[in-house]
Amino acid sequence: MNTSPVVQSDPPQIVACTISRDVQNFDLLIEDMEAALGDAWGDLGFDDAAAFLGQPDAKGLQFVTIAMDAEDEDNLVGISNVISAAKEANIKVILIAEDVSPTALHQLLREGGDEFVPYPLPENELARAIERVLTKEEPQMPQGGDRGFKATGDRAGVVIPVHGIAGGTGASMMAVNLAWELANIEAEEPPKVCLLDLDFQFGSASTYLDLPRREAVLELLTDTATMDGESFMQAMLTYGDKMHVLTAPTDMIPLDMITPEDISRVIEMASSHFDYVIIDMPSTMVEWSQTVLEMAHVYFAMIELDMRSAQNTLRLKRALQSEDLPFEKIRFVLNRAPGFTDMNGKSRVKRLSDNLGISIEVQLPDGGKPVMQAADHGAPMSETIAKNALRKEILKLAKSIHEVNEADAAEARA
Repeated sequence: MNTSPVVQSDPPQIVACTISRDVQNFDLLIEDMEAALGDAWGDLGFDDAAAFLGQPDAKGLQFVTIAMDAEDEDNLVGISNVISAAKEANIKVILIAEDVSPTALHQLLREGGDEFVPYPLPENELARAIERVLTKEEPQMPQGGDRGFKATGDRAGVVIPVHGIAGGTGASMMAVNLAWELANIEAEEPPKVCLLDLDFQFGSASTYLDLPRREAVLELLTDTATMDGESFMQAMLTYGDKMHVLTAPTDMIPLDMITPEDISRVIEMASSHFDYVIIDMPSTMVEWSQTVLEMAHVYFAMIELDMRSAQNTLRLKRALQSEDLPFEKIRFVLNRAPGFTDMNGKSRVKRLSDNLGISIEVQLPDGGKPVMQAADHGAPMSETIAKNALRKEILKLAKSIHEVNEADAAEARA
């Protein structure tokens, strides 16, 4: 009788998972996962994935591939929850999509998808996507302010909010790129710049800069009474070692969950550590909107040449003037302005200005599809489409702001 122990090999460590309604609908994905990982991967359905990714058993996962087709567009909320759970566990996300609308895909990328591969999968494209997400350099987090600069608290920064008067007017694009241009405005002694994303529900500054959202942000915002310079800097991320960013919280929270006192403390703290504080505002007016307006040095309001912007501008003007708030701080910025030779468009701009009783001081040209593509790539326009007309105008605006600020500082010193 053979009494030798049976030798059993340990099962392979699972390092990845496919997540889909039915993985059998994506047979090419199965083949490519086996080719890349052998047996070191598993499969989950959408209903089970979010719960599993929050368990200790998921700690060994390096990435997940979320496969979806047109039928799954009705489940975008559930898929977004899966992406959020993966990001919370520091697991990379590759989106595999077949016949999915650009709007749905864009939403999921903004939620935190790291890579997108179309289905049917191009040859070797999944392997390349896996390599990209696993070798992607994570943004560096300031440790006690050591990375970039220390939290000295010796500044009196210029506070510049950017507010979209109607949806899609480009306020986040403006805020992100204006902040980055200011951070690079001088080669020798660049000013210290931070970007605060105060759109707590749909803030996209992290997407525009390919930065993760962190739980530390909500912890900071809900306990500002104990906030100090170190904890403030710890909650921020750096982009390109030149700009600090306080992203929107990981989860959607009510805008009024944060009080005017909280917002005041955050802006005061930012102003004491940075030369420029750029704020990406929610389009909705809330209780603390007045706080931001009163603390702002200049308040940019983004509009377009359409009826929505005109009506909302009129509402905003009436509301502020009825409460005796500083409407004069607002500088209107017209995005997608008509070109130099468009005389009809120029005439419409003048009529809009006259009818609303406002001055449109900045006109930004339409940068076209490359602007959205730069945002989807998670990089400022200066790094991807530096010669784009829109980028050039934002750079010109940043130079103007910096020159005025430098002149005021010189006059104060004199």
